[in-house]
Amino acid sequence: MCVTNVMSTATRRREREKVAIRAKIMDAARQLFAERGYEAVTMRTIAERIEYTPTAIYYHFRDKDALIREICNEDFAALAAQFQRIAGIKDPMERLHAAGVAYADFAFAHPNQYRLMFMTPSRPVDECEDVVKGNPESDAYAFLKWTVGEAIAAGQLRPEYADVDMTAQLCWAAVHGVVALHIDNDDDTWVDWKPVEATVKAMLDLLLRGLTAKGR
Repeated sequence: MCVTNVMSTATRRREREKVAIRAKIMDAARQLFAERGYEAVTMRTIAERIEYTPTAIYYHFRDKDALIREICNEDFAALAAQFQRIAGIKDPMERLHAAGVAYADFAFAHPNQYRLMFMTPSRPVDECEDVVKGNPESDAYAFLKWTVGEAIAAGQLRPEYADVDMTAQLCWAAVHGVVALHIDNDDDTWVDWKPVEATVKAMLDLLLRGLTAKGR
């Protein structure tokens, strides 16, 4: 066997192992940040959670700031990618509905990421180097505002919902409420929880009917 091929195989294996370890560290950090808050978690705490030495953690991330920055960039990029898949929907109201579904799908597929992004005090969005505030391609809130703004411009919303930020925040709050309730309480047997996909759809239908201008 060629020595070059052996070295190449070994290099690829080491790179895969490095990526896997980084992902393991980031997953543990997300969970701990969501459980205890960013300030209460140290690199040593993260190392203990995954039974690594702190030195091993520092090999992959210079410090906690570098770790949270990497997590933030990855998670907000993933959410932005969800929205970009529906960016081509021409009708703003259809796009708004699709955005709500995409947002909920992201949350339920990545609950720890969602908790850290939107349910943890002092969430780390300001650390995201790859999120350009106001750019719908990377800023999920900007995407929502862009969609709401187009719906307003097209006369699709009732006149009392002409404030883009207020209406965007109303839409966000409606979907976030369903998502947060199920993420944190879905195992609570006190309540007879209905299928979350149906609840999200019903909330979006209710929301959009309430926003839609008469005669539309």
